[in-house]
Amino acid sequence: MKLKQLEGLLGGLKQFSNPKVELEQYPTGPHIASRMLFTAENSYGDITDKVVADFGCGCGTLSAAASLLDAACVIGFDIDPQSLETAALNAEELEVDIDFVQCDVTKLELKGQIVDTVVMNPPFGTRKKGADMEFLSAAMKVASQAVYSLHKTSTREHVKRAALRDFNAKSAEVICELRYDLPKLYKFHKRKEVDIAVDLWRFEPRQN
Repeated sequence: MKLKQLEGLLGGLKQFSNPKVELEQYPTGPHIASRMLFTAENSYGDITDKVVADFGCGCGTLSAAASLLDAACVIGFDIDPQSLETAALNAEELEVDIDFVQCDVTKLELKGQIVDTVVMNPPFGTRKKGADMEFLSAAMKVASQAVYSLHKTSTREHVKRAALRDFNAKSAEVICELRYDLPKLYKFHKRKEVDIAVDLWRFEPRQN
């Protein structure tokens, strides 16, 4: 599937109708989601025929992208039941097969090497300090092949240090820089839209 086609399909997905600020729920737009998953597959072969988990899947945009790129199995995990309802509707609309599980990913315990690749757009940790690192720590315990994650460019050194020192990463590299358009979703947002620089990371876990 071509990148433009993937982005077009993701562009029609429903997003949060009532986003929860405490969960830092922001939509992962089709531009970023398509490039994230397209790169994971076309540069590294980490999606097609793999078991892919989407941590904090929200409305299922990254899950849908993985499924459209022919992942063998896609599982979306989220703590919020409303988001998962929307995600299930999106999967139905696209006619893709995705399993959705309601749980707190930071407390997830999966035995054995079930998941090849974890993809995620975690909370940036602006409402709950360290939330992004909790997600990364959990993902590194679950993925056997690779973790793809978005983090604010301003946290680059911190993310790299934590991944290599604390989360058992064999490698941690920024594979591209993207602009994240943050729409005005919450009352405390002053501006209509904010443009944030984010890094797309690829982490490779050490084999346990």
